[in-house]
Amino acid sequence: MSADRFETTIVALFCARVAESGEQRAIRFRRDDGWKSLSWAEIAGDVRRMAAVLAQLGVAAGDRVVQVSPNRYEWIVADLAIQLARAVHVPVHASLAGPQIAYQIADSGARAVLLSGPDQASKLSVHLAAGGQAALSPNLKFVGYDACPHSLGRYPIASLGELLSRADDAAGRELEAAALAHVRPDDLATILYTSGTTGEPKGVMLCQRNLASNALGTLEAFGQHADDLRLGWLPLSHIFARTCDLYTWIAGGCELALAESNEAVVGHCQELHPTLISGVPYFYEKVQRYLVDNGLADVPGALAHAFGGRLRAACSGGAPLPDHVANFYNDRGVFLAQGYGLTESSPVITAGVPGAMKIGTAGRPIPGVEVKISSDGEILTRGPHVMLGYWNKPQDTAEVLRDGWLATGDLGEIDADGFLKITGRKKEIIVTSAGKNIAPAHLEALLTADPLIAQAVVVGDGRNYLAALIVPNTDALRAELERRQITVSSPAEACSHPDVLAMYQARIDERLTGVSHYEQVRKFVLLDRPLSAERGEMTLTLKLRRQAIQENYAAAIEKLYR
Repeated sequence: MSADRFETTIVALFCARVAESGEQRAIRFRRDDGWKSLSWAEIAGDVRRMAAVLAQLGVAAGDRVVQVSPNRYEWIVADLAIQLARAVHVPVHASLAGPQIAYQIADSGARAVLLSGPDQASKLSVHLAAGGQAALSPNLKFVGYDACPHSLGRYPIASLGELLSRADDAAGRELEAAALAHVRPDDLATILYTSGTTGEPKGVMLCQRNLASNALGTLEAFGQHADDLRLGWLPLSHIFARTCDLYTWIAGGCELALAESNEAVVGHCQELHPTLISGVPYFYEKVQRYLVDNGLADVPGALAHAFGGRLRAACSGGAPLPDHVANFYNDRGVFLAQGYGLTESSPVITAGVPGAMKIGTAGRPIPGVEVKISSDGEILTRGPHVMLGYWNKPQDTAEVLRDGWLATGDLGEIDADGFLKITGRKKEIIVTSAGKNIAPAHLEALLTADPLIAQAVVVGDGRNYLAALIVPNTDALRAELERRQITVSSPAEACSHPDVLAMYQARIDERLTGVSHYEQVRKFVLLDRPLSAERGEMTLTLKLRRQAIQENYAAAIEKLYR
């Protein structure tokens, strides 16, 4: 197939899907304690009316529209309506604090802000009351999906329901026709602010070609069946879910079910029996540990049953998938493979797919994507998936876009069969005082393969040996303490108990038997609480924010090197 098959837009893909599959059931979502289903034609009607509302608010081609909302049906309608209005969607993670939300509104120069409800409004209200109004445009328009306070300081909040009741369907159809006629593959479609591991967020600019080509390439590589049901639960404000759940759904024409919450995913699997699901490694490991802890790990069919019994493929992304998790799933007949990518690449670069998967790697490049390894081991990629650049940051753009290649910041190797293996982060390499270069992510993956270790952070930059911060798996540790008849009164006491420390030292030594002497963890400390995004220690996609972790635990780390 020729490369020009990727020269299209999300607008064109959506309109073609509606024309082809109009009366077919397209989506299910929770509403009033039950599942509500809509056809493609019904979704299209809602999208046109929402586009007409945006036009009423004064949103024109090229204007930025911020959306602050967890996953819900309105999120999808808004995303597509913004594109019909030929505007630029700026989705903000619903878990961010008021000042962080306000920063992205101001930095993007937004024309309108869509809020899911009073929770998001209250976060902004506190920030604006504390003097945060000055950075925002006085002409901003705010709209609430659910009932909100009447205003945010000087900004009234309009009700989406009331605006839709006055929306002109004919105006929506005119906007759709204009979008089909005028939206081009290289038009800016979205700005996504990366949480990053250090520094202030950068707005990644993705065009229509970026989004459409990546969805089509992923679909071509992975395949989709006519009767597939995709269960989506990852935040649509992240590009992983947006491309791999939302846009592949539109391009392929299967059915999508939106999970009510992260906690409800496994329950929904029992109700809906999905065939496709995307997730992060933590989710798959959590299911694995539940089965292990309850003695179900080796019961025939137990793992498949946990996902509803009809799952044909599970995809992992956002962070490295430990080999022991991949082996657990695939040994029990549940296909689980990892992909690799980043926001700047829309995001998929490589993916393990049915018939072409190798545990320990992130798969091969999807169609349309080129990958090579630089002389210093960095993964570079080129193709229609590579971003336009960073919003208003030309210097940052120039640092990562070189002669059409995107420098990912990740280190990797390509094996003889073309599979990509991620070996670490270029900027996360530990250089010991002896000049040894060490990729901590590899050691951390080995450590967390132990059932007693939930999280691990290896440190030692500029030091003469490695140390680690270890977060115990509390359920597994509790069971082990009972088995050994070790009595403790609290998690803090467990983390300092001599017998517990000796037990973990033995586990660490065992897990690292296969690495070099300078990669051994000489000292460690047990933490009595998990690392969390709320404390700034992890990104929203559950990657370690090493600088923040080392700042939070500076005293404990220093003690390890005394």
